[in-house]
Amino acid sequence: MNDSSEDIRKTPPEQLLLDLTRDPALSRDDLVATSTNRAAVALIDSWPNWLAPVAVIHGPEGSGKSHLAAIWQDRTSARAITAGAIGNEAIEAAMRGGSILIEDIDGGAFDQTGLFHLMNAVRQGGGFLLVTARATPANWPITLPDLISRLRSVALASIDPPDDALLEAVLAKLFSDRQIGIDPVVTAYLVPRMKRSLSEARRLVDAIDRRAFANRAAVTRPLAADVLRALQQSGEEEPDAD
Repeated sequence: MNDSSEDIRKTPPEQLLLDLTRDPALSRDDLVATSTNRAAVALIDSWPNWLAPVAVIHGPEGSGKSHLAAIWQDRTSARAITAGAIGNEAIEAAMRGGSILIEDIDGGAFDQTGLFHLMNAVRQGGGFLLVTARATPANWPITLPDLISRLRSVALASIDPPDDALLEAVLAKLFSDRQIGIDPVVTAYLVPRMKRSLSEARRLVDAIDRRAFANRAAVTRPLAADVLRALQQSGEEEPDAD
């Protein structure tokens, strides 16, 4: 046996597990729709037949806005920019008909004049602009009258915090994607006790999968409960990405 094989054999299971980190599955097939997000899902699915070239999806942290944004960006090849980087480059791209994505625009300060010109460029160029935010545009800290007026004409879709049905469906799908057979008793236990967030559901399933693999054990209610308790005590639930 060569040295590398011996090193692998001696490596503790916990270290081998570090190579099993999975990126979040953000395709349309991975999206679960319920009453909490149906309007936003319909907006994404209806592109490019939007009622307006600028759309805003708003909802609380962890409600799935980034998943919808990723689906739309994949379909449109949109240029993603940060709220603080609304400048000439993005405006020129929009004037050429390109689509633009801005996530979490109300998470900090942004150039109001830049956003106003970007919206105008999108309209003139024939492209699209998708913005995600936690609050509806009426509650953004905007002082520029022209921008306030422009935002009244955007297509709006809201997302509510994930309900029990959505969380249970997402947990079941995440386990299924990992070829883990899961007793509904497990998800029924987790849902009322976990942070109500889709990204937390992904993190929780990942942690449970790792524990079960390390222990060479089935995913049972006691194992899932122990992992959930450990995450909560370690503070790994805070903060959450959308």
